[in-house]
Amino acid sequence: MLLYIHIPFCDSKCYYCAFNSYVDKFHLKEEYMEALCAQLEFELKRFNVVHKEIESIFIGGGTPSTVAPNLYEKLFYMLNPYLGENIEITSEANPNSATQTWLEGMHKLGVNRISFGVQSFDDAKLKLLNRAHNSTQAKEAVFNAKKVGFKNISLDLIYATLGDTKELLENDLQTAFSLPINHLSAYALTIEEGTPFEKKPYMSKERLGLTSWLFKKIKKFGFKQYEISNFGSYQSSHNLGYWKYKNYIGLGSGAVGKLGMQRYYPTAVIEEYIKNPLNIKTEQLDLIDKKTEQIFLGLRSCVGVHKDILNTKELEKAELLVQEKKLLLKNDTFYNKEYLLADEIALFIS
Repeated sequence: MLLYIHIPFCDSKCYYCAFNSYVDKFHLKEEYMEALCAQLEFELKRFNVVHKEIESIFIGGGTPSTVAPNLYEKLFYMLNPYLGENIEITSEANPNSATQTWLEGMHKLGVNRISFGVQSFDDAKLKLLNRAHNSTQAKEAVFNAKKVGFKNISLDLIYATLGDTKELLENDLQTAFSLPINHLSAYALTIEEGTPFEKKPYMSKERLGLTSWLFKKIKKFGFKQYEISNFGSYQSSHNLGYWKYKNYIGLGSGAVGKLGMQRYYPTAVIEEYIKNPLNIKTEQLDLIDKKTEQIFLGLRSCVGVHKDILNTKELEKAELLVQEKKLLLKNDTFYNKEYLLADEIALFIS
């Protein structure tokens, strides 16, 4: 069982961000954290979570580092009996708000993995994306996390942005790998509806050649790619849990949860969520939905697709791709050798 906790508060709204996050609702922090506790109590019963069954936690957003550690205390107290042995507990953080004091407080609560939203070490690019930090703050934040005692540190980089060059991206990688990290996520800039970049589609400039070059460069630093956007000498068990199609609780305004063939959607409006955190919509999945998702997730990652979930025609197509050396069949599981072609391969099979 996985647990995702959504924190919708942000220090600034990035021009590309379509997540459920706000810069003008900080006055609701305490009430929101109380609402999370109310929903958690409900979900633990609905999911029938037993002692030590939660195997990983991911606190995302928004920006979890905008919320002081003491406001997380009640949540962690409630969760304590359900935490599995050697559990991975990750929190996202922004370099400007993840002070050493904040990092120390979260570490004491049990958070043992930090994922920094760095995006770039180029200050001009950070301004272009409307990030609230600069490159110096980003480097200091990573070193502070190491100093506090975090052994697992990740950072995000964004590529395929207008103005990206091999020189700029290589500098980002050189800087990233000079820091004490063991995981890196590299995301192509995508233009989403309702964001400032929606009216500037030219801001995204993805080129397959440059993406392939970037991924090869990351691998040369010794980080193995285990999903289309994720690399590391350490693989996040929470990430792997999603791709393995495990059940997960989605806690918070705009989060998503899954139990068996049902998905759960708490209301995305913060004020409404605070009034009634149990106002949760349900979506019923069917077997086709499930199989399609398993195929797409499996081929985008090291999880692969087990042959038992495929029908006769799908199996024939998958075996044809093995013959063409586009897929690898091992222990009755099909593995994709080229993640950048994952969606095309999935569509061909399904």
